[in-house]
Amino acid sequence: MNFLLVLEWLIKGFVLALVLLGGFAYLTLYERKALARIQSRIGPNRAGPWGILQPIADAVKLIFKEELTPAKADKLIFTLAPVLTVVPAVVITAVVPWGPSLDIFGYHLNLYIANVNVGVLYIMSVASIAVYGIVLAGWSSNNKYAMMGGLRSTAQMISYEIALGLSFVSAVMLAGSMNMLEIVAAQSGYWFHFIPKWFVLLQPVGTGIFLIATLAEVNRAPFDMPEAEQELTAGYHTEYSGMKFALLFMAEYTKMIAISAIGATLFFGGFNGPFVDRFPWLGPVYIFIKIFILLFGMIWVRATFPRIRYDRLMAFGWKVLLPVSLALVFITAVGIILAQHFDNSVLLAVIPVASLLVAGVAVAMVDRTLRRKDYARR
Repeated sequence: MNFLLVLEWLIKGFVLALVLLGGFAYLTLYERKALARIQSRIGPNRAGPWGILQPIADAVKLIFKEELTPAKADKLIFTLAPVLTVVPAVVITAVVPWGPSLDIFGYHLNLYIANVNVGVLYIMSVASIAVYGIVLAGWSSNNKYAMMGGLRSTAQMISYEIALGLSFVSAVMLAGSMNMLEIVAAQSGYWFHFIPKWFVLLQPVGTGIFLIATLAEVNRAPFDMPEAEQELTAGYHTEYSGMKFALLFMAEYTKMIAISAIGATLFFGGFNGPFVDRFPWLGPVYIFIKIFILLFGMIWVRATFPRIRYDRLMAFGWKVLLPVSLALVFITAVGIILAQHFDNSVLLAVIPVASLLVAGVAVAMVDRTLRRKDYARR
């Protein structure tokens, strides 16, 4: 290990942290503008032209806002909890490849921080740690509403993380590797010269489960039960103000960017796109566009769906997503074995067809259950 390599890691880590923090700030503006357009409102339009300085105005306000600490709170944990929430959201992107390798003035630059053979396992491990900050924030506040929010977050994470992990398994099996670079490489090229080899086309239902489970993992609407204001005032961050509140807010939006980057890498080809082999600098552009679209999907869901009842949230995770995820892993394995046994990649089409049939059965059973409950109430 030489000094230049360590310096490269430090610089790339610093740049990635700055990009994520800047992305968090302007993701708030993006969300407010998109929500305003969807709901026929104007949105931020006072701070700067078209409201583009609104995130900076919000940051200045939070910096100078008074920070309050409850008298009977555990002050050390109360202060550390927001930090424990933010750090995993930033470090989880260390294994995400942002583009192909570049040669800049004769120096070979890899557009990732770490190339880990078990990159998917690293992502799952770091994602599991993120909930501790929320739980400790709720517990240390010495507030019953905050405590309930922390407990809800724990239960929600356990319920949906299993389905999330199983959705990762489908991508790992299709690529034959847990290395993020190899997963991206497995999605390069085209079928029939024009259909990209993205895993979303082979496992559309698994991609849908990933997107749903990630909404629950980052406590986004309609799964934002840990901070349900009509029930828990503000949930786990009820007692937080000033920069401590800003850190909790930052963690949620940074996790949105991180999860969109992971989803784009696992299921949407990562930095792959037209002419990347000839113009490697297009790789970061392509993955940014995919992240931008996935973020819009999260915002659109928030603007469209109401918050669901807590018991139904838990039942949906355990009784619908988990069985369907297990079935998808089995279907993916069968499709891969058939394609390898008969040496015909066309047989991989069994995977999306069977997956969509399983999803259709699951939707029909959910609809039947809800209709029976509605009929029983009459």
